[in-house]
Amino acid sequence: MVLQTVDVLKNEIPLEEETVTIFDDSRAGLVLVDIINGFCTVGAGSLAPREPNRQIAQMIEESAKLAELFCDNKWPVLAFLDSHHPGKLEHPYPPHCITGTDESNLVPLGWIEEEPNVTIRRKDCYDGFIGSIQEDGSNAFVDWVKNNKIRVLLVVGICTDICVLDFVCSTLSAKNRGFLNPLEDVVVYSRGCATFDFPVSMARNSKDLLAHPQELMHHMGLYMAKGRGAKIAREIMFHAPGKA
Repeated sequence: MVLQTVDVLKNEIPLEEETVTIFDDSRAGLVLVDIINGFCTVGAGSLAPREPNRQIAQMIEESAKLAELFCDNKWPVLAFLDSHHPGKLEHPYPPHCITGTDESNLVPLGWIEEEPNVTIRRKDCYDGFIGSIQEDGSNAFVDWVKNNKIRVLLVVGICTDICVLDFVCSTLSAKNRGFLNPLEDVVVYSRGCATFDFPVSMARNSKDLLAHPQELMHHMGLYMAKGRGAKIAREIMFHAPGKA
């Protein structure tokens, strides 16, 4: 039934994806959203997958490839890690990704923390843009974009329709207001994103959580991001200037 609904939805609100080419001189930056154990590793926490999941596995694999390429070229990478303080709930979700636990640590991408071109930013909210606001009112993400003179922002991670979408929407709003110069394009790589699966049969037994069919909500997250002005890429190509 869910797959039939997804097919109907894709016919009614089709999502046209594109191939995006990033040149060596594009001043590209990569943002990794919440690719951590608490959302990606089977059995790692209350919001982790209950069993191996194809979409999440693909997201990790594609994100790792991009992270390695960016690190090899010393291009800027920013990794957001969902990290919550004990006792501070994020309604309607149960306690998750508590600071200091393995839930809030990167999946096999942990090696990037030692790379000089990588910035790690722990956040205690859905939206990495909001989570980058510091006590003095400055914004660590805005500073990262400006300091690295980023013109193309490539975004991957989890969840497509929650933390990825919220961050992309805030970033696009800030860009449109002129707060993120010289940023020109925000690109969401669809195969590098994933969301969780919470079927209606389980939601009926939950007091607060809503049903969350994975394929349906992944499509909606990408569709909403495109509607806000992001480019949705099915394929990312890298090309050096002057090469055929």
